[in-house]
Amino acid sequence: MTQAPTARALSDEALSALLARQRFGTLATTKRSGHPHLTTMVYRWDPESRTVRFSTTADRVKVQHLRRDPRAALHVAGDDVWSFAVAEGEAEISEVTTVPGDAVGRELLALFPESERPEDAQAFFEQQVAEGRVVIRLKARRLYGTVIAFDG
Repeated sequence: MTQAPTARALSDEALSALLARQRFGTLATTKRSGHPHLTTMVYRWDPESRTVRFSTTADRVKVQHLRRDPRAALHVAGDDVWSFAVAEGEAEISEVTTVPGDAVGRELLALFPESERPEDAQAFFEQQVAEGRVVIRLKARRLYGTVIAFDG
């Protein structure tokens, strides 16, 4: 006889490893109406500071939401459809990068793994300024997630 699937909570270490392994997730912010606003985002997880960083432009609706209500969550799918991790906390928005190579521009560049960084950093910095880019920093106060095991 087949046993029913069982959900198993992931440890903080397993959740952090899952966040580090993936590159895409769904960022949830809160609309003025109270409804969730969901956006698929590329992100970078820093396990030491428990911070998720995203690049976006200052004029995006998610930035408006976070300025009004900084509570947010990132949902990341696991290696199968039965596992996931969520980083939940409060977000802060950096200043807009305004001078090529300023601190925000360097933080934006650091979102790329070393092997994927643009060859022409100066051109990258100039593009970030032209686009009005900011960094969203989601400080994870809570991590949670599960994996579902099918024994049988």
